[in-house]
Amino acid sequence: MKTPLWLTLIRYVLYAVLIAVFVGPFWGALVTAFSGVSLKPGELTLIPQSPTLENFRIALVDMKVWRYLMNSVIVVIVGTALQVTVSALAAYALARKKFRGAAVVSLLILCTLMLPEEVIAIPLYLVMQKELPIINVSIYNTYLAMILPVVGWAFSIFMLTEFMRAIPLELEEAARIDGASEWQIFFRVILPLVRPALGTVLIFGFIMIWDQYLLPLIVVNDKDLMTLPVALGSLRVDDTITPNILVAATLVAMAPSVIVYLLLQRQFNRGIMAGAVKG
Repeated sequence: MKTPLWLTLIRYVLYAVLIAVFVGPFWGALVTAFSGVSLKPGELTLIPQSPTLENFRIALVDMKVWRYLMNSVIVVIVGTALQVTVSALAAYALARKKFRGAAVVSLLILCTLMLPEEVIAIPLYLVMQKELPIINVSIYNTYLAMILPVVGWAFSIFMLTEFMRAIPLELEEAARIDGASEWQIFFRVILPLVRPALGTVLIFGFIMIWDQYLLPLIVVNDKDLMTLPVALGSLRVDDTITPNILVAATLVAMAPSVIVYLLLQRQFNRGIMAGAVKG
């Protein structure tokens, strides 16, 4: 049966509206960042005018955004690697091992998801300023202060735990019969089967750490250690910076998250059974 003309027109109008709503803001930011015409605060342009890369040069070099970008890269790479490692080990213990108090531990981990960052901001600030025993050194105002608090994330542990619980025990028992050690079972049996979950945890963990604003703000006061989100917050209140430069810096901050998602989207979309078959 042929679709009526009026229904086809309505469909295309809806498509156009959806494209305008979702693509329009990004297009405006992209055009503004490459525009050579200076705009007023709060103003965006949808029509390219005198395209140039000067805004990116000013943002990266003159405003030292490259330095803040490197700080964020260091924090997110080390933090994500430690977070995935700790989450995988914790999930393996909770999902594959039986010990007294496992349910209580799982409940406590989930409870941390109910606490907003603002609640623990002051206690975290006080803890970071305390000197470590023996060495008598505080990690306040260091990379460690921005990395250690994000190493343990309940979301990652919970997701990996649920995936690991779905793995048949027969696979683990067969590996033990073949003489595999505990570490060999973990690395060669369990981790390959939860590869899709690892990809998902990696993406969410990367974005969570990359977008951290409050944590770097309270544990670091050295401008040379500022991460990109904190730096963008300070650039917003600088009257000497035009919207073109600010939007260019914002696009630089968006790029790593988009790249990571594009690289891991297959792992993100695959299910546990696909991982088991191909693992």
